Amino acid sequence: MTTALSTDAADLAGYAEAAAEMADLAARIDGYLGMEFARDAGCGITVSYWRDLDALRTWRDNVEHVAVQRLGRERFYLGYRARICHVEREYEWTRPAELGAPVHDDREC
Repeated sequence: MTTALSTDAADLAGYAEAAAEMADLAARIDGYLGMEFARDAGCGITVSYWRDLDALRTWRDNVEHVAVQRLGRERFYLGYRARICHVEREYEWTRPAELGAPVHDDREC
């Protein structure tokens, strides 16, 4: 999910606490596999992973989650987008520590 957050500090009061509570709640649902976050000023991305669509539906329909979603639409969010995807494969690469930090230039990725 990609979320545009309000820039009004009063609107965002309680956002971090609500997000932490939802992460804890999700982790207790059967079929939860994990969650990743990226945050910037005014924008956030949360990706949650579920064993199957039934587990995702359990999360979607959880009464506490539904209540916080409503609060999000009323106070925290300017808008959001949700995507339901199936991960076919995953891989990553990490620079070995002995090679040191990469050199960056001004090009955008």
